[in-house]
Amino acid sequence: MFEKQCWWITGASSGIGAALARSLAARGASLILSGRNVAALESVAGSCTDALVLPFEATDFALIDEIAGRAWSWKGRIHGLVNNAGISQRSLASRTAFAVYERIVAVDLLAPIALTQAVLPRMLQEGGGRIVAISSVAGLIGAPLRSAYSAAKHGLIGYCDAVRAENEHLGIQVHVVAPGSVRTNVSRNALTADGSQRDESDAAVDNGSPPEDAARAILSAIEAGTRELVLATGMEYEFVALRRRDPDALFDRMSGLVRAGYASDMKAGE
Repeated sequence: MFEKQCWWITGASSGIGAALARSLAARGASLILSGRNVAALESVAGSCTDALVLPFEATDFALIDEIAGRAWSWKGRIHGLVNNAGISQRSLASRTAFAVYERIVAVDLLAPIALTQAVLPRMLQEGGGRIVAISSVAGLIGAPLRSAYSAAKHGLIGYCDAVRAENEHLGIQVHVVAPGSVRTNVSRNALTADGSQRDESDAAVDNGSPPEDAARAILSAIEAGTRELVLATGMEYEFVALRRRDPDALFDRMSGLVRAGYASDMKAGE
């Protein structure tokens, strides 16, 4: 279904975004690759048959509509938008500067909203399209040390659910993906309490699924019309299931993790 389609991916320089780009290219799609690391974007583009590198700062909201216009005009339309760019967190809420909340909410929630708002009317004029949001398991549960990240990713799911409800009958298909641990730089790039970069990975992330596996699962879900994909296994999947089945039991589990020293284990302080 992706052959001869044009897909726009943010956060395309590495991780899930880069893997999605390569998987879509292998299926015959043209790619618009966005992010801030131009060299990395060009490297990904080099592994795709037909790709446009379109770097921009995701939170430069005043320029988003202009950038969306440039993206749209490249092939005359965009069939799919993947809001993948994001930044995580590893810090206790009680110690986290408000500026960290502002930054994470801007990147993880307001930026994908701004880009979707710029693309959605154009898709509607063309009779439809697909919007894919890469949220997180932390967007379905309140994850310790990720209060800002969880807030933003929860918000992204709520926004997407509303956009789907309003526009599905008009040809817009909205897919939300909630990954658990995937082998990316998400933990190294996470912000700490003062807003500095963590520069250290987690064992769970290092032992997570390869981004290529995640990309294949995401594209399969899109082809199947899956509206929400929980891309997690083991304990992470169980947490999501528990949130839906027995919220109090999940809250006890989360509190128990912190009481048992989770923050110290993650070197986030207590």
